[in-house]
Amino acid sequence: MMHYKRRDFLKAASTLVSGVALTGIGGQIAGCKAGSKLSGNNNVFGLQLYSLRDVLPADPKGILKQVASFGYKQIEGYEGNKGIYWGMKNTEFKSFLDDLGMQMVSSHCNYKQELERKADEAAAIGMKYLICPSLGNPKTLDAFKQAAETFNKSGEICRQRGLRFAYHNHAYSFKQVEGQYPQDVMMQSTDKALVDYEMDMYWVVAAGQDPVVWLNKYPGRFKLGHVKDKKGNETATLGTGTINYPAIIQVAKKVGMEYFIVEQEEYEGTTPIGAAKDDAEYMKRLKI
Repeated sequence: MMHYKRRDFLKAASTLVSGVALTGIGGQIAGCKAGSKLSGNNNVFGLQLYSLRDVLPADPKGILKQVASFGYKQIEGYEGNKGIYWGMKNTEFKSFLDDLGMQMVSSHCNYKQELERKADEAAAIGMKYLICPSLGNPKTLDAFKQAAETFNKSGEICRQRGLRFAYHNHAYSFKQVEGQYPQDVMMQSTDKALVDYEMDMYWVVAAGQDPVVWLNKYPGRFKLGHVKDKKGNETATLGTGTINYPAIIQVAKKVGMEYFIVEQEEYEGTTPIGAAKDDAEYMKRLKI
């Protein structure tokens, strides 16, 4: 099983964005006022379970009951030492979520190991996506091109089972390498019939880029989004940081983003559960 520590990426990002005036990026970076709303009536949003990594292992079912009570209808998993389904069979996990009124729509996973089995299990419970969480910051464009080739192969494995495959970005793919943006290289080298993308909007901003520019550049390719706020060089409870999600998500919805998934990694002044609850209240106001 795979373990990955995103705090390592946070430290890297803080170096990358040192001195960048983020408040000027395309007018997209600003706080969300409590009364801000977006058009829409489904009000369906998800939670990346990595946000609860410090508390979930001790009591997965108890914590997920709390998550459901906050108003989350979707969850996105990750592959830890108890597997994607927290020690349960995939069907058992689905049944438990069904009782809570939630659906597991996606999971980050180690796509280089046993992807066929993971895709079979995910398809059996109606999941939509398996996702590569990170490439570990490659240093050459050739490495990103090779990754794109692997994504296409992974996408075909998922397609055969009725799933989709996606890649989740960090800041590094939005920083130029050899005069090009690796994100461009990957998106232009992958078959859109096989590979989608999950835009982690925090990391796009951390790289000094404007999420709206990239959403408009590749309409229909970013099918999932990670929604997490930014305060300094850390993630923050939604609405307390500097990213203007009402503006960004309006555009994201127009160009085909279908899943909006909360993620938080630091908890200054709160707890993982407290943050998940407050983030849910923010998402309700957005009317996703």
